Amino acid sequence: MAYVLGVPLYANTAPLYRFLEPDGFALRHGVPAELNRMVLSGEVGLSLVSSYFYLKHQEALGLLPDFSVAVLGRVYSVNLFHRGSLQDLKRVALTTESATSVALLQLLFREEGLAPRYERAEGGLELLEAYDGVLLIGDRAIRAYASLLGEIPETPHALPTRFGEVGVVDLSTLWFARTRLPFVFAVWAYRKDHPPPKALVRALRRARREGLGRLKEVAEGEALRLGVHPALLQHYLWNFRYHLEEPDRLGLAAFAQALGLPFAPTYYPE
Repeated sequence: MAYVLGVPLYANTAPLYRFLEPDGFALRHGVPAELNRMVLSGEVGLSLVSSYFYLKHQEALGLLPDFSVAVLGRVYSVNLFHRGSLQDLKRVALTTESATSVALLQLLFREEGLAPRYERAEGGLELLEAYDGVLLIGDRAIRAYASLLGEIPETPHALPTRFGEVGVVDLSTLWFARTRLPFVFAVWAYRKDHPPPKALVRALRRARREGLGRLKEVAEGEALRLGVHPALLQHYLWNFRYHLEEPDRLGLAAFAQALGLPFAPTYYPE
């Protein structure tokens, strides 16, 4: 039976899988919440999983030592869209796609003394008709932001965070202000009793190298798929840190500490 690799089909993972050659293994796609469950149950061997999920289950899971989906500062795709001030939020709709973004939002709000009522809900910006805020991630967040943005500023740092009565809070920016560290949203993990073959890990490294080397091409393809401006997607993708370097590991350890969890990773043996 072929080893199964789990991949969430988001724009920010496209540089990792766009040029992957599935030779001797099978691909399974899904949102992070689905893939988290599948890797723990054994339906998927190796998968990109939410960092929160990994930290909660690290005793059972191994970790590829040089892969991450992380950002230092603004991420653009883990956003709380809201009306009014944050202090006045009473009901917040939460994405059902990822546990990490939900845990991060609740952590940051607790530290600020904010305690809105959280409710799981499917949808996009239309949820603001019923809720004071809505947490969106991934492609849904990018589409929502692009629909508000209109024209792309020449200077990427000028991308706005307020559109009339709708504000946009980037959770990774809040994390950076708190810690001065990157935030790791996802890692490649596997059950310790079912590690990936070395050929698959080498194939993932080749695919990443190709994807980052052809980032403009990847961005244009993802922009076409999402129906947004290619310049916005290229700026979005070049922000990411895909190698789980020491600053990323420190950021992941800080997240674990803030959640009251240990950080004692078991890395894939080379």
